[in-house]
Amino acid sequence: MATTQPVADEKDAVRNAVREGYAKIARREGSCCSDTSCCGSGGGNDVARAVGYTEAELADLPEGANMGLSCGNPTALASLLSGEVVLDLGSGGGFDVFIAGQKVGPQGRVIGVDMTPDMLGKARRNTAEYQARTGLDNVEFRLGEIEHLPVADNNVDVVISNCVVNLSPEKPQVWREIARVLKPGGRVAVSDLALFKPLPDDIKDMVEALVGCVAGAVLVEETERMARQAGLTDIRLHPKSDYIDAETEWDAPLYEKILEHLPDGARPGDYITSLNVTATKPEA
Repeated sequence: MATTQPVADEKDAVRNAVREGYAKIARREGSCCSDTSCCGSGGGNDVARAVGYTEAELADLPEGANMGLSCGNPTALASLLSGEVVLDLGSGGGFDVFIAGQKVGPQGRVIGVDMTPDMLGKARRNTAEYQARTGLDNVEFRLGEIEHLPVADNNVDVVISNCVVNLSPEKPQVWREIARVLKPGGRVAVSDLALFKPLPDDIKDMVEALVGCVAGAVLVEETERMARQAGLTDIRLHPKSDYIDAETEWDAPLYEKILEHLPDGARPGDYITSLNVTATKPEA
């Protein structure tokens, strides 16, 4: 089922709501788990473990880089190799950038892009600690929108993203940008939130649901369609509803609110899933 794209004013309103919401999260110390959009009684590391991050990956992170915003582990999904150039869409405080940096090593490079200046400032401050802990100088952060990436054509080996694409009011444009910046033969590894079936309208109107990556989510099959229309191939989608079940069990405020607006007997996991998406840009 195709989705209707917002008009220009609506797109700006969505971006402003997301930017303001994530600026508030960035200005807090540590994780966002006290925020209504985030992870309830599960801490940032609990969220990360639940979606597949290892203790070794979490141990070497700068303080405050993990804000509990993950819904998957795209760095593992991508099977990153030494020497690769990686681009992280919506890099936040640098969580996945710093993990990817250690995987690609001194000959590799990781670029984080985020549209929220507060997040960018946090990530750049975290970079000094990353360099001190790892001895690596292979990461950078750029201000920009994921619909208009500040990256040259055919420039990166891998694009990753963690619970960000669904926030965009122009998702087909995001997928076209992913295809543009990838080198021929390059690959995509995205963890995102998606829908098994449409959410009730009153949930989609909740600002908390938007910042919490739910209101902007589209159907699983729509995600596949957008990636294919962007020219990507070998598209594989793997829904993982256990993430939503964990958030519900942790009494995350956002999911408690969603539950209040669902029909009797329905659960958030009946509608929402964490979705791992992999794809490739053709060689020719």
